Amino acid sequence: MTPASTAEELAAEVEREQATSAFKVTFAPDVARVARLRLITRASLRRWAVAEPLAEDVVLSVSELVTNAIQHGSGRVALRVRFDASELRVEVSDESAVPAKRREAAVDDISGRGLILVDALATSWGVRQQGRTTWCVFHVPVAGQGDHLCEVVTERTANA
Repeated sequence: MTPASTAEELAAEVEREQATSAFKVTFAPDVARVARLRLITRASLRRWAVAEPLAEDVVLSVSELVTNAIQHGSGRVALRVRFDASELRVEVSDESAVPAKRREAAVDDISGRGLILVDALATSWGVRQQGRTTWCVFHVPVAGQGDHLCEVVTERTANA
C-alpha cells in the first residue's frame, strides 16, 4: 500500500465517520502524531459546534489517552471520537491487553498524571475490550444547565 493510498483511505474513513458526528483515525504509534490528532479533534469539535470550555477538556483528554497508548501500549493505535446531543465519547485502542491504570505520580515526576487529568475532566472513564480500549465520556448539558455548553452556531458566508 502506497503512502498516497493510505492517506486517501484515511481521509475517506474520516469523512464517512464525520457524516455521523464521529471520526476514527488509526495510526502507527509515534509521539509526533499526538499534536496532529489534537488538531483533527479540535477541528471536528468546532464543526460540531461544541463550546470551547468543553472542547478544551476533550482535546486535553485525547492528548493524554493517545500519549498513554503510544508510550505504554503496543501495535497500532486508534482514536475514535463520537458526538451526539447528550454526550461526547473518546476511545483510544491499541493492541496491548494491559489495561490503563490511574496512578499517583510523585511530586517530582515529569509524567504519570494523564489519567488523573482525564478522571478530573470527564464525566466517566474506563477500560474495555480486555484492556485494549481506554474511553472517556463527557456530558453535554442542555444550554443553561452547566458550565460546558454545546451551542449550534449558524455561519453565513460572503457568498451566501
